[in-house]
Amino acid sequence: MKKRHLKEFFKDKRVILLIILILASAISISTLGIQQGLDLKGGSLIQLQLEKPVDKETMDVVTTVLDKRLNLYGVQDVKVRSSGDQLVIIEMAGVSPEEVEKLIGSPGKFEARIGNESAPVALTGADITSVDMYEITDTQWMVPFKVSTSGAQKFADLAEGKGGEKVYMYLDGKLIDENPPELAPELANGKAATELSVTGGASTPEEAQTQAQNVYTVLKTGSLPVQIKVVGASTVSAELGEQFLNGAIIAGLLAMLVISSIIFIRYRKPLLVIPIIITSISEVLIVMGIASIIHWNIDLSAIAGLIAAVGTGVDDQIIITDEVLGRQSKGETNKKRRRTRTRMSVKNALFIVFASAGTLIAAMLPLAYVGFARGSSGIGTLAGFAFTTILGVLVGVFITRPVYAKFVEIFLK
Repeated sequence: MKKRHLKEFFKDKRVILLIILILASAISISTLGIQQGLDLKGGSLIQLQLEKPVDKETMDVVTTVLDKRLNLYGVQDVKVRSSGDQLVIIEMAGVSPEEVEKLIGSPGKFEARIGNESAPVALTGADITSVDMYEITDTQWMVPFKVSTSGAQKFADLAEGKGGEKVYMYLDGKLIDENPPELAPELANGKAATELSVTGGASTPEEAQTQAQNVYTVLKTGSLPVQIKVVGASTVSAELGEQFLNGAIIAGLLAMLVISSIIFIRYRKPLLVIPIIITSISEVLIVMGIASIIHWNIDLSAIAGLIAAVGTGVDDQIIITDEVLGRQSKGETNKKRRRTRTRMSVKNALFIVFASAGTLIAAMLPLAYVGFARGSSGIGTLAGFAFTTILGVLVGVFITRPVYAKFVEIFLK
């Protein structure tokens, strides 16, 4: 390997682009991190079913309300997505389904009645304009909120002359507090007041905290436009996810070892083993860097797609190598003609590589489309596999494999 060959190689614009992308990917991964899927980091997956099929606008309201509820409730790394027109998939890290099932399974319909349980509704969740942070005193709690002018007037009309009577507050038809608070005399004078509060009590401070947080979250996020119910829930432990990740890494290393051995046995040229391995690692690094930038989840299906893309990459590099070495074996002695023949061989090989990549991408596109259109857990897995495979193949055919072809053209001529 001569110095002029190295200089010629590293001056090529494709090689420079590859080096820049590798550095950018390394920086992106180190700063932004890699977003791991549920099957790697552990967590819970909950399937919700709406009472009836809905249009896109209604589904957007449902997913937005659920996402806000879970985030306000303190659930970390939550992802809410629709699946068709009647299913919603929720992924959460570090939370069991039982902890949030009551919160996400309720429509969040708030009502207040004065005097008795059959009295007209004096206030609804639709009248609420803003909600302040809840306050807890021992086992008693309070959630202050503000209502619209029309809501305040309606409440004032129904509350006039009823000072000291019970105020029954309901959430999804259930009484919030078994000992309803009494209506303050200053709210029974017929004058509209926009600042009100929901109060309650519990047997322990912990229960008071939970009740206040639930009421605050539901009032803050509003009500769901349709009834929903939990139809499926599963949990993946973080330990199991770590085992999956370790197994995938070991499988990748073993695959690299086997590939390196086969290449060495086939060509008897140690010089070829290193660039093929480096090219494969570069593809993985660049794909991971892109995933960290776009916040794409790396789960088991994505790892499978990545392995498939690397496998096609090695296959393409073998095609390039065979095409070049096969031409050279014809015994061309003229240096200029031999170099021209090498370049022609590389071009022929790259044509095969691009044609093969196009076929693979065309095969993956239906899976990606169906998965993204539906988004359910099973089909979404296929979409993750298809998207990662397509991304890996595109990185390979446009960046890493032309660089390997340049290496072969210079060092095997």
